[in-house]
Parts: sequence; structure tokens; C-alpha cells
Amino acid sequence: MFIDIDCSQVKKYNQNAFGDYFVSKRYPDEAKLIAVLSDGLGSGIKANILSCMTATMLLRFVENQQIPIRKAAEIVMNSLPVCKVRKISYSTFSIIDVNDEGNAKIIEEGNPEFIWIRDNEVMTPPFETIQSKTFKNRCMKSYKIRLQLGDRLIFCSDGVTQCGLGNGRLKLGLRREGLINLLQAKLQEEPDISSSELSAYIIRQAKNIETDRLPKDDISACVLYFREPRTSLVFTGPPFNQKKDAEYAKIFDEFKGKKAICGGTTANLISRELNRPITMDKEISIGKLPSCSYMDGVDLVTEGILTLTEAWEQLEEGNLDIDNAAGKLIKFLLDSDCINFMVGAKLNQAHYNPALPVEIEIRKNIIKKMAAVLQDKYFKKVSVQYM
Repeated sequence: MFIDIDCSQVKKYNQNAFGDYFVSKRYPDEAKLIAVLSDGLGSGIKANILSCMTATMLLRFVENQQIPIRKAAEIVMNSLPVCKVRKISYSTFSIIDVNDEGNAKIIEEGNPEFIWIRDNEVMTPPFETIQSKTFKNRCMKSYKIRLQLGDRLIFCSDGVTQCGLGNGRLKLGLRREGLINLLQAKLQEEPDISSSELSAYIIRQAKNIETDRLPKDDISACVLYFREPRTSLVFTGPPFNQKKDAEYAKIFDEFKGKKAICGGTTANLISRELNRPITMDKEISIGKLPSCSYMDGVDLVTEGILTLTEAWEQLEEGNLDIDNAAGKLIKFLLDSDCINFMVGAKLNQAHYNPALPVEIEIRKNIIKKMAAVLQDKYFKKVSVQYM
């Protein structure tokens, strides 16, 4: 089971910083994921610092099982100061620790109650209330739930449930019930919608409800979707030992999932070993990147280092709408959940040609950086095999 997770956010109107903070990290060796959504008091820079501090502390406490999730949440709950003016906590939080088997531990303190949807019905899980030892009016809810394929979890800040507060249509705001109605209608319409699309939909709806579409608070929505993984394989670079070309070509051919080749030498290897011709794209390439090619049984064939380098750079910057080979590679990667790289270790002397741009690095380093950004920024599972 794959955990598809994403978070969409919008700042309060006229603010330069997000008052909510979201952080998530996968732990492939333990087959689990930890995510935290924190809402800082007020808005702007102060709220950003408070929410960032809270979320980062919780993640650091829990990762590597240094402190159990419940103990970590208690420490934070008992430590967060109270605003002298508003008499409320400096920040609120929701934290989830979930593994690929669907076993989840969830703690909430101050944030709206999360929504658990199965077969488009809202589940009502039992919980334990834990009272703060420091503050009498502060407590948190602790859940232990078992998730199934197709389940969804939705976490949000109160900017979602309170959007539209005081306007003509929703004097009490959207509230949890209104959010549930929106979610059920959307899931009825698009049952396979991704976490990225659903979280963005929640933000758009919340913003549209606000008067003049100007958010009166920071708005954040985090969605987790438990589904079958979409797997892909990227083969780039010739293997160090040429005698194993046939073996690696067979591995590539028998892979169950989407397949891409990055590099002319690699494409020629697969073409030769599998007896499949390469067809060049007749369109003129845009910019410095060569156009894509085509081969039966392969979803994408591109040039190598140049395309990989630009794809990595654009992923880092978050510029995902590009009309060239790098843009097609980015779409291929982001449409996958579990990405496997087969990386040839044979050196290519062309990489050291002084006429090439100085920012080009050897293939291993580019793949290493690509894997890091896909894991840390886009929450993908990535494995790299050197050959």
C-alpha cells in the first residue's frame, strides 16, 4: 500500500509569510511516514516561526523512534506558552505516524478534528483524551487506527473550517460538516483523485467562500490517500560491465510499470539487445534540449545528462509546466509513486568536454540530487541501483 500525501496552503490576505507550517518525511527503511501540520498563533512572521518550531520539534522527537509519538506530543503540549493577550496557546498541531501496512497513530492538539473517509463514508474512530499537566484548559486527542486500501485522511487548520465566518451565506463559517459535504461530493465525482489535487481543491473552495476571496486566516489542507502504488523505472547510462548489457536489458523489459530511458547510449543498448528500433521525433527541439524519441514498450525516451540536469533544476524550483523533454520527464516522475533508477557506472568522456556547460555534473551526482528532491519535496519513494 502506498501513502500518497500532499499539502496545499494559502497565506492570510496581505501577509508575506505562512502562519501554518507543514512538514513530512518518509523513512523507507522502516516503511513509514511522519507528517505534522502546525498552526501558529495569529499570522505572518511570528506565526510562521511558532508553527515551524512546533512542527520541527515534533518531527525530530518522533523520527528514528527516539521518543514515542504520544510522549513527544505531551512534551510539546506542556511546553508551549500561552499568549498573555489572547490567553491561548502559541500554536496548535496535528501529527501522524503511519506505516505502509496502514497502522496509524494520530495526535491532535487544538487543530480541527481530522476526517477519515472510507468508501465515501466518514469514519468515527475512538480516541483517548490526554490532559495537559501544565495548562488546565489544554488537552489533546490520541488515536490508533487501522487503514485500508482506498482510505483517505484529511487534516486542516482552522482557516478551512472557519472560512466565510460572518458573511451572508455562512455566518458560522464552513465548519467541519461543510468540509465533509464538499469532500464527499468531490470524491463521488472523482473517486481516484490524487492527494495533491484534492488538497488544492479544498484550498480553492475555502478561498472562494471568503468575502472577496481574500483569506482572513492562513488556510492549509493536508490529504493522505492509501492506494496501490504506481511504479516506474528510469534506465540511464551504460553499465560498467558491457558483458551484462543483455541481463540489464532483460530486467528493464520485464519491469512491471512505466519505463523511461535517459541517454542515447542507453537507448541504443536497449534497442540492440531487445531488437527494437528507435524512432526520432520529427519536431524541432525547443531550447538546448534534444527532442524525445520513441521505442515500443518504453513510455519515454530522452537525451541523458542535459535532460536530467534540467529536470532536477526545475523540480528544485517547483517549475513543473515546461514544454520540452525535461518537462515530459518531470511529468513521468511525478505521475509515479515508487521510482526506480538503474544507473550505469561507465564513464562517458563527453561529460568532461569543456565546451559543455559548467553546471553539468556526472550522472551519479545528478541522480543522487534527483532522488533527494523527489523524496523530500514530492514525497516519492525512490530507489537507486548502480550497475
